[in-house]
Amino acid sequence: MKRATHRTSARHIGPHALLAHPGESAAEVRAEARRQGRSDWDLLCVVDERRRLLGTLTPSALLALPDETRLADVARRDLPCIAPGTDQEHMASLALHHRVAAMPVVDETGRLVGVVGPTTLMDILRSEHVEDIHHLAGIGREAQQARRALEAPPMRRLRHRLPWLLVGLAGSMLATFVVSRFEAALAAKPTIAFFVPALVYLADAIGTQSEAIAVRGLSLSRLSLRGLILGEWRTGLLIGLVLAAITFPMVWLAFGELRLALAVASSLASASIVAAVLGLMLPWLLSRVGSDPAYGSGPLATIVQDVLTLLIYFGSLSIVVF
Repeated sequence: MKRATHRTSARHIGPHALLAHPGESAAEVRAEARRQGRSDWDLLCVVDERRRLLGTLTPSALLALPDETRLADVARRDLPCIAPGTDQEHMASLALHHRVAAMPVVDETGRLVGVVGPTTLMDILRSEHVEDIHHLAGIGREAQQARRALEAPPMRRLRHRLPWLLVGLAGSMLATFVVSRFEAALAAKPTIAFFVPALVYLADAIGTQSEAIAVRGLSLSRLSLRGLILGEWRTGLLIGLVLAAITFPMVWLAFGELRLALAVASSLASASIVAAVLGLMLPWLLSRVGSDPAYGSGPLATIVQDVLTLLIYFGSLSIVVF
């Protein structure tokens, strides 16, 4: 996923570190912190004479140590650290995964550059969340802040929103063409048109759920792509089977046509699987080519799901009913 350089971890380094050497005792470090009047640190970084990071301690862990305890014996060496060029979103995701409140930043030699504190990490997560909401809605990258997007002049809002809606317009023309290919079937049995809105809506809803999970899950999950796809496939199958089981008797009782009920139910089950997998695959594909995975959602994914749902439905009708 491509990010501008100003959105890397180095930009967020602050005065959040208290430095100490491995030979110092807990009492000496606490005394030095009091002498300096330091209250702005969130992580104790144990470094050597070249300032290379050897381990870390949280403020609560330091306070709980006996006075004579040497830092070399208790400093944690298994916590993550990041490079100055690490993307800010990946940094925040890594902190969440390891359940740490502050992230040390080190250069290629292991030398401590600084620490990113918890307030900054929370701000990053919030800004990334707002940006993802905009992308899900098909609003351009420049509108990254909610207030800016809301208060922007109408022409700027138009520029932010229109490109993806034009993609949706082109897709809707394709969907209209698909429906027009089945004009004879619609004329012979108008009741089949009644189920198009419901099928399209449910497929879109299932796809949107998968997209929302995938947009952030792709950066947080440690599962392989195969595992993620299988998981969404099973989820889509279960959702589809439940919806089909509810729909089948309702359509049969309401219209008295067994084959029509079977076509609608089977289409719903199939469209659910396709929508769930597609909702995962589109963000993944865009992530692989260096784009923000959130751009795989919104108008683009919706229109693809609509066209595929229509093809599945009318294909089922051709096999089962006609």
